[in-house]
Amino acid sequence: MANPLEQFEIKRYAELSVAGADAAFTNASLFMLLVLGLTLLFFWLGSRNPQLVPGRWQAALEGVTGFISGMVEENIGPKGRAFVPFVFSLFIFVLVANLVGLFPYSFTVTSHIVVTFAFAALIFLVCVAVGLWKHGLHFFSLFVPENTPIVLMPLIVLIELISFLSRPLTLSIRLFANMTAGHILLKVFAGFVISLAAAGGALAAISVLPFAMTVAFYGLELIVAVVQAYVFALLTCIYLNDSINLH
Repeated sequence: MANPLEQFEIKRYAELSVAGADAAFTNASLFMLLVLGLTLLFFWLGSRNPQLVPGRWQAALEGVTGFISGMVEENIGPKGRAFVPFVFSLFIFVLVANLVGLFPYSFTVTSHIVVTFAFAALIFLVCVAVGLWKHGLHFFSLFVPENTPIVLMPLIVLIELISFLSRPLTLSIRLFANMTAGHILLKVFAGFVISLAAAGGALAAISVLPFAMTVAFYGLELIVAVVQAYVFALLTCIYLNDSINLH
């Protein structure tokens, strides 16, 4: 049976150094460019010939845009409209990256924590910058819940600070862990199918069971790919709401 972790291996295609830092072109780089290309293609197909009665691609683009706009409006309010492009960009990239990773012999860039943490760190920095820009030093009142007893304030502030600083870690691990675990399960059950079928005889007949599980897990992973992109965007809205409205 093939190693289920082999699918996450980084392969170097071209060596490159930028200011002394390793910036080699890898399979992760290739598939991130592929995700970007597919996203741009989706935008082009949906906006190349706008009509009053939208076609399939235009309806899909308008549907996704409206969905994200509604999410931002619901979780942040009118003040969050300026951040719709930011949340939309995160959502569509994570969604396409998750879906691309479900194709055979492809590479799931969101299964690497360095990628998910980079996005989570960007969100964290944007939230801090927005909070300081809009509220100045009053932004730090976020760590002091209303009506907190004086005697408990040091403990509460410490807990709130730790919770705030852990956001990039929890946000990145959630996406990374879900995508990695699902792909490992798919690889394991697919390996069982091949091994049992190759053995022949009665074992070949039993291979139908892991094949059915593989199909079921594939359907589940398709749902997980969409849900994780939604959760990533939703949590981004919630964090932005804290910075904008200090809730």
